[in-house]
Amino acid sequence: MQPASESPASMLSIVSIIASMTAVAIGNGMMFAYVPFVLSAHGAPAWMAGAAVTAVAFGGLVGCVIAGPLIKRVGHARMFSCSMALVIFAAVIIAFGVHPIAWVFARGLYGAAGNTNFIITQSWLNHAAANSWRGKAMSLFYMAYVIGIGFGAWLFGQVPAAGNLAPLLTVAFTALAILPIGLTRLPNPPVPTRIHIDIRLAWKNSPVGFIGVLAAGGLSMTVQGFTPIYAAVNGVGQKDVAALMFVMQFGLIFIQYPMGALSDRIDRRLVLIATCLLMTIAAAVALGVSFANLPLLMMVFAIWAGAAETVYSIANAHANDRTAPEDFVSLSSTLLVAWSASATIVPLAVTLLTPAFGAQTFMYAAMIVAIAYAGFVLWRLKRGPLLAGGGETLH
Repeated sequence: MQPASESPASMLSIVSIIASMTAVAIGNGMMFAYVPFVLSAHGAPAWMAGAAVTAVAFGGLVGCVIAGPLIKRVGHARMFSCSMALVIFAAVIIAFGVHPIAWVFARGLYGAAGNTNFIITQSWLNHAAANSWRGKAMSLFYMAYVIGIGFGAWLFGQVPAAGNLAPLLTVAFTALAILPIGLTRLPNPPVPTRIHIDIRLAWKNSPVGFIGVLAAGGLSMTVQGFTPIYAAVNGVGQKDVAALMFVMQFGLIFIQYPMGALSDRIDRRLVLIATCLLMTIAAAVALGVSFANLPLLMMVFAIWAGAAETVYSIANAHANDRTAPEDFVSLSSTLLVAWSASATIVPLAVTLLTPAFGAQTFMYAAMIVAIAYAGFVLWRLKRGPLLAGGGETLH
């Protein structure tokens, strides 16, 4: 590993980080599809699949608290390997057989390790990227990650749901993910001087970025977590569930990267408003499309998922535009606390409300969150001037 130096000038320098997290995402995509499908097939209580979704986000909160001190103690690269070991351990627990409580615990453990990974890679990426291409870099990173999730979901559809082949494949892909980071020549970021959760810092630097990440947690976990449950409730088979989850991720190709590139050229807040409106329209259309027209439903869900993930990457870039490099770890931890809090509360609310309002409850919840955030960004726009690209002005 080279000593820390000036930020690299090319997006080629971040390939190793993207490759590692894409491999992790393939395993995670398998688990996102495998766990709710198998729990439903084995007659687990109806609330258990929702609890497994919520456990991922709650574990993420724990990861946000412990990641900063551990990164300061051992550094980014070593901590990445340690968190990968925890992801592997969580998959091994699931591989032992269907034990619902143990599976919920394993998903919580994954959540803690997963958020630690994101804190490491986000701070590393933001240290490497300049403002002029940060939006593209973050969009490329999340596009690769979420497409990896989709590929993992598709791979789940190609293997038997019975048995432990799916979690064993997750172990294999996670082990492979250690290699690119272990071999990278990208300079290791300096030891962070600020490691604690600092909501005041995040809010002061960028209210739009902070609230955007808060909204994105509920949006992302609701769309990604409840779509396979919604499909299973409607009698959709394993291969079609896997295909739906796979196709959903490709909305990123047509939405997230172009929107990220656009946000490097115009005020990111305008792009966030447009993304929220697109997501609301897609969710409204999804309410009226049945699984009898599966290809159309796949296209609608792809647009919806792509827009939901775009909110996170652009809001994150917006916040980091206005943050000093020595505060990247602290900011990343704080933003992921916001993400995890929302990703815990919104799915929990959906789980509690679904018996009363039906399987489509998660669609209404996502629309409410998107409209509320768009309104907040519009309010912030009225308080300050438009900025070209990421901008440099704190506001």
